Amino acid sequence: MRLIPREVESLWTLFTAPVIWAGHFLAAYIGAAVFCAKQDLLPFGFGGVRAYIAAITLLALAGIVLAGFLAWRQWGFGAEDPPHQGWSREDRRRFQGFATLLLCALSLVAVVFTAMPAIFIAECNP
Repeated sequence: MRLIPREVESLWTLFTAPVIWAGHFLAAYIGAAVFCAKQDLLPFGFGGVRAYIAAITLLALAGIVLAGFLAWRQWGFGAEDPPHQGWSREDRRRFQGFATLLLCALSLVAVVFTAMPAIFIAECNP
């Protein structure tokens, strides 16, 4: 018995990692913008915003790693090298798994780069 069944590997899994990245991007930048606009009314400082961004970054990275594992499994754990350009159902499944794995890697890097300003920016600029 598998923890995550193979039925979850569909065309929708291709979009999982970019959607996680987009949600992280929106949550991080909207959270920082709201804090900077209303910082006088909030009971916490910029350290609270950094902690919030760190928490959503860890959640996003965990989701992308899980999606990457599912893509790697769908690809067949790298058993066959690309290109998977045949007409068989197996080739289509392996191609989709490989493409999803590449999108997961790209989304992982994008999430890290989205969170990096929280490390270097110490306060809101007027």
